[in-house]
Amino acid sequence: MALSQNIADIRINYSRQELTEASVSQNPTQQFQQWLQEALDAEVDEPTAMVLSTVSGTGKPSARVVLLKGLDEQGYTFFTNYDSRKGHDLEENPYASLTFFWPALERQVRIEGKIVKVAAAESDTYFQSRPKGSQIGAWASPQSQVIEAREVLEQREQEFSEKFANQNVVPRPAHWGGYRLQPDRLEFWQGRPSRLHDRIMYVLEGHNWEIKRLAP
Repeated sequence: MALSQNIADIRINYSRQELTEASVSQNPTQQFQQWLQEALDAEVDEPTAMVLSTVSGTGKPSARVVLLKGLDEQGYTFFTNYDSRKGHDLEENPYASLTFFWPALERQVRIEGKIVKVAAAESDTYFQSRPKGSQIGAWASPQSQVIEAREVLEQREQEFSEKFANQNVVPRPAHWGGYRLQPDRLEFWQGRPSRLHDRIMYVLEGHNWEIKRLAP
C-alpha cells in the first residue's frame, strides 16, 4: 500500500512561543510543573503520557508509552508490572529516560536518571485508588509474556473477577507496583521557526542544577 503523500515533505514551522535562560525556573521540577499545567490548561490529549525508554543488560534499547502518576522533588513516578519487559530491563540496568511530547504547544521534555522502586505502601495506596476493573487487570495480565489467544486473557480476567467478587478491597499483587525516576538531566525543547529550536538543559552537578543552552 502506497502512502498518500511523501513523508519527507511533511513539515511544520513552529512559531508559537520561545524559551530563554531568563524565562525558565532555576528548579527543573518547578519548570516541568509549569509546562505540565499549561498542557492541562490547553486540554492536550493525554498530557501525562510519556515514552519510557529502558536498556537491557545486553544493551538492547526498548521504549513504550506509560502514564505519569506522581511528581515531586524526589522524581517522576509511574506504575507497572514488575515482571514485564521494562521491569526486567530496570532490574538489569536501573537507568532510564522519559520523553513527553505536547505537539499542540510545540514542546518536548526529555528526562534522564536512575530508577528506584517506590515504597510498598505508596504502591498500595495508588493501587487502591484504581477502578476495580483495572485492579483485576493487574492480576489477570502476565504482562509481556506470549499468550495463545485473547481468550486466555479474558478467561484469567473472569477467574480473578470471581475470586475477588465479594471483596471490597482487592489486594495489590506482589508483581505490580511503582517506580520513580530520580532525574539528573532534563531538557526542555520549544519549537521555533526554521528549525532553530530552543533547547534548555538542566544538569545536576553535586546538589545543584546547572542550566545550559543546547544548539538545535
